[in-house]
Parts: sequence; C-alpha cells; structure tokens
Amino acid sequence: MGANIKQYAAQLAEAEFSGTGVLPITADNAGLTIEEAYQIQLENIKRKVESGQKIVGKKIGLTSLAMQRLLGVDEPDYGHLLDSMVVENGGAVSIEKVLQPKVEAEIAFVLKKELKGPNVTALDVIQATDYVVPALEIVDSRIKDWKIKLPDTIADNASSGFYVLGGKPARLSEIDLELIGMVLTKNGEVANTGVGAAALGNPINCVAWLANRLADFDISLKKGEVILSGALSAAVEAQAGDSFTARFAHIGQVSVHF
Repeated sequence: MGANIKQYAAQLAEAEFSGTGVLPITADNAGLTIEEAYQIQLENIKRKVESGQKIVGKKIGLTSLAMQRLLGVDEPDYGHLLDSMVVENGGAVSIEKVLQPKVEAEIAFVLKKELKGPNVTALDVIQATDYVVPALEIVDSRIKDWKIKLPDTIADNASSGFYVLGGKPARLSEIDLELIGMVLTKNGEVANTGVGAAALGNPINCVAWLANRLADFDISLKKGEVILSGALSAAVEAQAGDSFTARFAHIGQVSVHF
C-alpha cells in the first residue's frame, strides 16, 4: 500500500473529526485511480472497525444518469454503512456532526442471505432480499465545497454521513420497484419527486451491480445487511432547523430533522 493511501485516508479522517473540509485529493494527485480511491476508503473503514464500529451495510451512489454525467463517469460507486451512521425514523441529526449535508430519498434493501459476485443477477437479488423499506440518506462531504471528482467521493466513503430507515417492510413480490413513486418534502414543501426507474432502471439492478463490483475486492453483501440502493432524485441541501420527509407509494414514509 502506497504511503499516500494512508496519508489521504488520514486527511479525510481528520476532516471528519475536526469538521473542517479539505481540498480535493485529485487536486493533489490528478492521477488517483478508482482502485486507489477505494483503498483509501477501505483504510478509513478498517480504522473505524478497529475502534469498535460495526459495518451494517453498504450504500450505492451515482446511480442516476444525471449524477454520472455531472461527474463525467459511467458507473455508480459505493461506500460502507456503519452502526454509528444510523438515525431513528423521525429523529434528529446534530448540525455539528456534519459539514455540508444534503438529503436523498431512496429504497433500502435488507438481505436474508449473502450475495457474492461476480455474475449476480437481478433474480439473485430478489431471492436474497428479505424486505425493502423507504430510506433517507444524509450525504456529506469531507471535501471542501463539494468540489469532488469520482475518486474524491469514493475515497470519502462515497460521501456518506447518516441514514434513516422508515415506513413498513414490504416484500419484493408485493410491489413494482421500477414504478414506485416518491415525493421528498423539505419543511412541508415539495423539494422533488422521483421514481424507482431513476436508479439504473430499477433499484434491484443497483444491488446486483454492487454485489458484482465488490467481488473485485473479495467483499460480499452479507445476510442482515442494509443496502441503500441509490437516490431516486437530486440531493437537497440541509441546514439547522430543516425537516425532511420522503413518502413512497405502498411502503410508507421516512423523516428526519436537523
């Protein structure tokens, strides 16, 4: 492992601890590869696990074509979910624990058996899923002013902050995730709307992509893990005093305030 991997990981860890964003890693190292960026991410996850935190799932980012075009990429990315990131439905996130938060609405999968790539199909995902629920992800960046390129967000654990699960658990046999509609409100006003098809055509495809991508690192999606399958609409900025609620057809709602 190159010395710069540990150095960049330490910079991001310090930014999170101090609450002060850092310059993009790609500004210092324009040639940083995707694989090196994941090594930086894994270095900080390893540190957190060694300090007593537990990996409870994964998150998928950049699942919409709009976001991929924005960053000039042609595939999603992923990050790790830790038990320290969980917020109760209707709960509060202290603005002092985040740097520059935004809120996204998505579908969360909870697995009843392991998924390990390569060659995981949508059918494999359906068979491995216990249930789905509505979720809010509080994305955050340790990179100053969100001036990120793909390797920056990957290194920064896919710009993850916290997440909230809500609604009522639903079996995949009961709903059509491709057609499921979502309305995200901020302080009671509609902020945006989305549909399941916005995430790689179907959130199930996102989970299959993730299982196959993780095979490159010999990592699997484990029984009981939560998988945030990707935003169904644009992220909305959050400030102290803001409240957000996402309402999904058939599976209920989820909310958080700052």
